[in-house]
Amino acid sequence: MNLQVTWPQVLAWRLRRQFVDPAAGPDAVSVVRRLSGVQAQVASSAELAVAVRRADPRRGEVDEALWRDRTLVKTWTARGTLHLVPADELPAHAAVLGSFRHWDKGSWQRGHGVTAAETAAILEAVPKALEGRTLTREELVEAVIGITGDGHLAEALTSGWGALLKPLSFLGELCYGPPREGRVTFASPRDHVPGWPAALPSPEEGGAVLVRSFLGAHGPGTPETFDTWLYRGGARKAALRGWFRDLAPELAEVEVEGRPMVLLAEHLDELAATPPAGGVHLLPGFDQYILGAPRDLEPLLPREARAKVSRAAGWISPVVVHRGRVAGVWEAKNGEVAVELFEDVPAAALAAETERVKALLNR
Repeated sequence: MNLQVTWPQVLAWRLRRQFVDPAAGPDAVSVVRRLSGVQAQVASSAELAVAVRRADPRRGEVDEALWRDRTLVKTWTARGTLHLVPADELPAHAAVLGSFRHWDKGSWQRGHGVTAAETAAILEAVPKALEGRTLTREELVEAVIGITGDGHLAEALTSGWGALLKPLSFLGELCYGPPREGRVTFASPRDHVPGWPAALPSPEEGGAVLVRSFLGAHGPGTPETFDTWLYRGGARKAALRGWFRDLAPELAEVEVEGRPMVLLAEHLDELAATPPAGGVHLLPGFDQYILGAPRDLEPLLPREARAKVSRAAGWISPVVVHRGRVAGVWEAKNGEVAVELFEDVPAAALAAETERVKALLNR
C-alpha cells in the first residue's frame, strides 16, 4: 500500500527541505543547490531568498560565490528565466535545455525578428566572440557583427530580455561574467566555470540530475509538475517519461490526498513523520517555494489570493506563509515591511518574522 499523506504534511516537508522551517541553510551554495536554483531576475530577491534560509547570513556571500569562488553561476535556465545555479550542476541544465532547440522553430524566429540563417549565425558567432574574454552586451554585439558582417543582428541582440542570448545559455555557451562598472558582462562557461567538462552530459543523464534535484526540494511530484517548473509544460513528453522511468529504482509512490505522485524513496520516512507546519515565514518575490509548485495548488495558494501573488508580466509577489500556506503578501517600504494579510496569522510570530526580514533588508 502506498504512503498516504496530506497537503499540509507535504508543504511542511517542503518548508523543511527548503531550509525555511527552520532556517538551516549552511551556506549560499548549499541553499541554491537544495532549491534546484534560485530565480535571479531581481538580484535583491535572489539574495534575500538565500538569506532568509540561513541562521547566520553573511552580507555579500552570494556575490563571493558568483564572482570570487565561481561556485555559483548566473544564467538563463528553468522557464527561460535568470537563475543562480551551482556551477557543477550547470552542465546538467545545459544538457536538458539545449536538447529542446525551440529556437529552430519558425514561430520562434518570426517572433524575434530573425531568420533561420541569422539564428544559426548567432549561435556560431557568440562562442567565438567570448572565447577567452568577458564582454559587455554592447561589446558582444559589436563582436558578433564583426564576425558575421550582419549589422541587422544589432537590434535583435539588444532588444527584449536577452531572448536571442537564451539559446546560448541553454547550450552551455554563455553565462554572466563579473559586473564591470555596474554593467552586465557575459562569459563562456568553458572559461568562467571551474572544471567545465569537455563534453556535456547526455540529455538522459542531465534529466536524471534535474528530476532528482526537483523532487528533493519540491516533491512529491509528477512528470507534469516537473515539466511546469522546468519549461512551462514545453518539454517533450517522451523525454519526461524516460527521465522518470530511468529513476524508477530510486522513487517511491505516494498518494497526496488521493492524487498519485512520486518521491525519492530516501525521503519517504521523513515525509511520513512530518507533522503540519505552524510557523510564520516571509519569503521574497520569485521565491522557489512558490515557483516550484503549480499555480493552481489550492492548499498552497488560495484561489482568491492568486491575483495578488501571481501578477502581470510574470511578477511573483513576496508572500507571508502560515502553516505552509500563503496567508498574505508583503513589500518593503522606506526600510519597513508592509504586510497585507488574506487570513488570520498569529500576531507575535508575524512581528518576530517581520523584524527578522527587516533586519536582512536593511543590512
